[in-house]
Amino acid sequence: MKLTFREDIQQLMEYKRFKELTPIQKKAIPLILARKDVIGISATGTGKSHAFILPVLQMIDSSLNEIQAIIAAPTRELAIQLYTMVSEINMFNPEISIKLIASGKDKERMIEGLKTQPQIVVGTIGRLKDLFVDEAVLRLDSAKTIVIDEADMTLELGFLEQVDEICGRLPEKLQMLVFSATIPSQLQPFLRKYMSRPTIIEATEKHDLSPNIEHVLINCRYASYTDKLLKILPGIQPYVCMIFARTKQEVISVAELLKSEGYDIIEIHGNLSDRERKKALKAIAADRNSYIVCSDIMARGLDIEAVSHVISLGLPSSLNYYTHRSGRTGRAGRSGTSYVLFNQSDFEGIRVLRNQGFKFEYRDYRKGEWVEVKPFDFKPTRKKVSAEDAEILKIIKKPVKKVKPGYKKKRQAEIDKIRSRQRRLKIKAAIKEQQKERARKAQREKSESSR
Repeated sequence: MKLTFREDIQQLMEYKRFKELTPIQKKAIPLILARKDVIGISATGTGKSHAFILPVLQMIDSSLNEIQAIIAAPTRELAIQLYTMVSEINMFNPEISIKLIASGKDKERMIEGLKTQPQIVVGTIGRLKDLFVDEAVLRLDSAKTIVIDEADMTLELGFLEQVDEICGRLPEKLQMLVFSATIPSQLQPFLRKYMSRPTIIEATEKHDLSPNIEHVLINCRYASYTDKLLKILPGIQPYVCMIFARTKQEVISVAELLKSEGYDIIEIHGNLSDRERKKALKAIAADRNSYIVCSDIMARGLDIEAVSHVISLGLPSSLNYYTHRSGRTGRAGRSGTSYVLFNQSDFEGIRVLRNQGFKFEYRDYRKGEWVEVKPFDFKPTRKKVSAEDAEILKIIKKPVKKVKPGYKKKRQAEIDKIRSRQRRLKIKAAIKEQQKERARKAQREKSESSR
């Protein structure tokens, strides 16, 4: 089917250098333009966002001063990025009115700006519900189309009830578009409630954007994830490298550590102010920094095309997220590398991923070069860990809550103190043994002389 867009959208596509639509776009766009309900399932980096942005823009009537389309996102990072993508149309058609309704922005100013309703609203679910249901200043009830992006994350973060409150107040003849990498079974009751005979499209076949990713396992052994990270970074010369930690606190800790070591990084986590988030997203868009430290939830939906390397500090608690992490690299026909720093707690997860078809290489960075090593489940004779080594391992693996100047020296001083104490104990034990031996010898000599 030959798709014909308005001139302003064609100009936008030329500006974005769209030479050919991706499989998810080819399948979704005609259905959306025909006002069908659509469930789009496609992996990270396959063009999901423009699969709904382009037809939504095409359906906007710029002569109607009312909200016609809602694009809802589970996080403000994703909402800001989607808003930026949608707003690019204003370079070619300034008559389309678009507003960002996101958490972290000044609520009073937002309400003031809604005296004139936009034609497209892009926002976070919580703030959309607040201004539509609670404050009644956002007139979403005029919308003809709603998009729920990253639906699986919407469910996972507990926002589905708020989406339900919004949708329950929208017109019955509402076009609903749901896009996600996966559709969990827990979403099905919601989809049945609001969608009218939806067409499910799944773009999983091989195409030009199929990733060419090398998956590499790096054993931390007795080192912490962060210590191992510092050792391997000199062996990586990335264009852009995304470093994933499991929690917000770990992201903050790793970011502080890398800054203290002189690395120029961007950090993305829930503690950033709205101004810091905007600054970070602008820096990401401008490819100004080589390293981005983030958690899985904060990175979902961020469109970063130039990622050459991904580093996982341990496997994510939900193994599905490893696909999202590694899928950040190897886009648009480029090759990429996904490193996983692992310890014993990650063994079972690695086995599961291998059974799912992931092919891992096993390497380490030693003396300035990458070397092949034996697989992690190669089991040589295990040496019993001494009490001294066990105590030192606790210090090494203890997570650093906040990186302070001289923390390495302080940790080394703790280790030296343990070793010094163990040496003293060994010396005392040896002296006691010698004393016992002398006493036994004296007893033997006394016994022999009495005979």
